[in-house]
Amino acid sequence: QVQLVESGGGLVQPGGSLRLSCVASGRVSSIYNMGWYRQAPGKRRELVADTSGGTTNYADSVKGRFTISRDNAKNTVYLQMNSLKPEDTAVYYCNVRTVVSGWSWGQGTQVTVSS
Repeated sequence: QVQLVESGGGLVQPGGSLRLSCVASGRVSSIYNMGWYRQAPGKRRELVADTSGGTTNYADSVKGRFTISRDNAKNTVYLQMNSLKPEDTAVYYCNVRTVVSGWSWGQGTQVTVSS
Protein backbone atom coordinates (compact mmCIF):
# COMPACT_ATOMS: atom_id res chain seq x y z
CA GLN A 1 0.00 0.00 0.00
CA VAL A 2 1.13 3.54 -0.77
CA GLN A 3 0.32 6.58 1.34
CA LEU A 4 0.34 10.05 -0.19
CA VAL A 5 0.50 13.38 1.64
CA GLU A 6 -0.14 16.55 -0.34
CA SER A 7 0.60 20.14 0.55
CA GLY A 8 0.78 23.56 -1.03
CA GLY A 9 -2.78 24.43 -1.99
CA GLY A 10 -4.48 27.67 -1.07
CA LEU A 11 -6.03 30.90 -2.30
CA VAL A 12 -4.20 32.93 -4.92
CA GLN A 13 -5.07 35.84 -7.17
CA PRO A 14 -5.30 35.42 -10.95
CA GLY A 15 -1.83 35.50 -12.44
CA GLY A 16 -0.27 34.18 -9.25
CA SER A 17 1.66 31.00 -8.55
CA LEU A 18 1.47 28.01 -6.26
CA ARG A 19 3.59 24.91 -5.81
CA LEU A 20 2.03 21.62 -4.83
CA SER A 21 4.01 18.80 -3.26
CA CYS A 22 3.17 15.15 -2.73
CA VAL A 23 5.25 12.74 -0.68
CA ALA A 24 4.77 9.01 -1.14
CA SER A 25 5.52 6.44 1.54
CA GLY A 26 4.92 2.75 2.10
CA ARG A 27 5.40 0.34 -0.80
CA VAL A 28 7.09 2.82 -3.10
CA SER A 29 9.79 0.65 -4.62
CA SER A 30 7.77 -0.12 -7.74
CA ILE A 31 6.51 3.41 -8.57
CA TYR A 32 6.42 3.90 -12.33
CA ASN A 33 4.23 6.98 -12.69
CA MET A 34 3.51 10.05 -10.56
CA GLY A 35 1.10 12.81 -11.41
CA TRP A 36 -1.62 15.27 -10.57
CA TYR A 37 -5.32 15.28 -11.34
CA ARG A 38 -7.94 17.89 -10.49
CA GLN A 39 -11.67 18.02 -10.03
CA ALA A 40 -13.75 21.17 -10.14
CA PRO A 41 -17.29 21.31 -8.72
CA GLY A 42 -19.73 19.52 -11.00
CA LYS A 43 -16.98 18.25 -13.29
CA ARG A 44 -15.16 14.99 -13.78
CA ARG A 45 -11.67 14.43 -12.41
CA GLU A 46 -9.12 15.18 -15.11
CA LEU A 47 -5.44 14.66 -15.64
CA VAL A 48 -3.34 17.78 -15.14
CA ALA A 49 0.14 16.34 -15.60
CA ASP A 50 2.10 13.18 -15.02
CA THR A 51 5.63 11.89 -15.36
CA SER A 52 6.98 8.45 -16.10
CA GLY A 53 10.48 7.37 -17.01
CA GLY A 54 11.56 10.92 -17.72
CA THR A 55 8.58 11.63 -19.95
CA THR A 56 6.07 14.27 -18.94
CA ASN A 57 2.49 14.72 -20.11
CA TYR A 58 0.32 17.82 -19.68
CA ALA A 59 -3.30 18.70 -20.25
CA ASP A 60 -3.60 21.21 -23.06
CA SER A 61 -5.18 23.72 -20.69
CA VAL A 62 -2.05 23.94 -18.52
CA LYS A 63 0.75 23.61 -21.08
CA GLY A 64 3.25 26.43 -20.76
CA ARG A 65 1.95 27.41 -17.30
CA PHE A 66 2.40 24.31 -15.13
CA THR A 67 5.53 22.23 -14.63
CA ILE A 68 5.67 18.79 -13.06
CA SER A 69 8.86 17.50 -11.50
CA ARG A 70 9.88 14.52 -9.46
CA ASP A 71 12.52 13.78 -6.83
CA ASN A 72 12.96 10.02 -6.86
CA ALA A 73 15.25 10.04 -3.82
CA LYS A 74 12.48 11.66 -1.79
CA ASN A 75 9.57 9.87 -3.49
CA THR A 76 8.10 13.31 -4.06
CA VAL A 77 6.32 14.87 -7.00
CA TYR A 78 5.81 18.60 -7.42
CA LEU A 79 3.50 20.74 -9.50
CA GLN A 80 4.62 24.32 -10.09
CA MET A 81 1.62 26.33 -11.21
CA ASN A 82 2.20 29.76 -12.73
CA SER A 83 -0.11 32.28 -14.38
CA LEU A 84 -3.04 30.78 -12.56
CA LYS A 85 -6.53 31.41 -13.86
CA PRO A 86 -9.94 31.22 -12.15
CA GLU A 87 -10.69 28.12 -14.22
CA ASP A 88 -7.79 26.36 -12.49
CA THR A 89 -9.83 26.38 -9.29
CA ALA A 90 -10.31 22.76 -8.20
CA VAL A 91 -9.31 20.12 -5.73
CA TYR A 92 -5.95 18.77 -6.85
CA TYR A 93 -5.16 15.10 -6.23
CA CYS A 94 -1.79 13.43 -6.27
CA ASN A 95 -1.72 10.10 -8.09
CA VAL A 96 0.92 7.41 -7.91
CA ARG A 97 0.99 4.16 -9.84
CA THR A 98 3.01 1.17 -8.74
CA VAL A 99 3.42 -2.34 -10.07
CA VAL A 100 2.52 -3.83 -6.69
CA SER A 101 -0.29 -1.57 -5.43
CA GLY A 102 -1.79 -0.17 -8.61
CA TRP A 103 -3.22 3.36 -8.45
CA SER A 104 -3.11 5.37 -5.22
CA TRP A 105 -4.64 8.79 -4.49
CA GLY A 106 -3.89 11.58 -2.07
CA GLN A 107 -6.58 13.23 0.03
CA GLY A 108 -6.72 16.28 -2.23
CA THR A 109 -5.72 19.88 -1.73
CA GLN A 110 -7.89 22.86 -2.61
CA VAL A 111 -6.60 25.44 -5.06
CA THR A 112 -8.73 28.58 -5.42
CA VAL A 113 -7.88 31.30 -7.91
CA SER A 114 -9.87 34.41 -7.21
CA SER A 115 -9.48 38.14 -6.79
